[in-house]
Amino acid sequence: MSDGTAPSAATRAAIAQASAAGDAKGASERAYDAIRAAIVRGALPPGTALGEDELAAALGISRTPVRSALQTLLAEHLVENGPRRQMFVRGVSPQERREILLLREALERVAIREACAQMTVDELDELHIVLRRQRRAAAGEATEEFIDLDDQFHLGIARAARLPTLMRFLGQIRAMTRIMGLRAVTREGRFAQVLEEHERILSALEARNAEAARAALDAHLAQTSQILVALDEEERVQR
Repeated sequence: MSDGTAPSAATRAAIAQASAAGDAKGASERAYDAIRAAIVRGALPPGTALGEDELAAALGISRTPVRSALQTLLAEHLVENGPRRQMFVRGVSPQERREILLLREALERVAIREACAQMTVDELDELHIVLRRQRRAAAGEATEEFIDLDDQFHLGIARAARLPTLMRFLGQIRAMTRIMGLRAVTREGRFAQVLEEHERILSALEARNAEAARAALDAHLAQTSQILVALDEEERVQR
């Protein structure tokens, strides 16, 4: 559905698959979950036109729950209104990206400080397992799985901080940070860099060294930001 065209077979399949996972839910909730999942997983990239008829057909439901789902996604800033009352998947502007990354940095700094003091051995072991699985995903160039595991790594640290309000705030910006992460790992060599950065974070957590953990986190987030800025500049030059 990019640039207003009909949805591709892959997009239809992605939406249908996400919908099947929530068959017990109401139609509006299923439509919301399926479309949102397709957006944050990159199956529906920024600029993709979201036709109600096409989405309803892919989901096997009427247009009404699709319209309701799109309104919810509009309120979450994942889609936007375009010409002729058409909706499109929304991109992240450089200004908005900077704000989101600043918020993420502030929240994750608190999380890593608290986690450093409170993480159990079992929780550290879980991060090691996530990191091993992430290495396998990188070796197989499984980008989507790699990003899923990246989410698990960072949210695992936040969960160990025992701060439910912080977890809730991180969850609210997670869709945007995931979209940005998908874009950043398109940079050649980024898989390996992320793994090294996660290793440093985990080593500092195991050593209960809050200062080193924060420094490793800062370097990790700064590298992502620098890559996204460089990609913006490359796209600007190409236009």
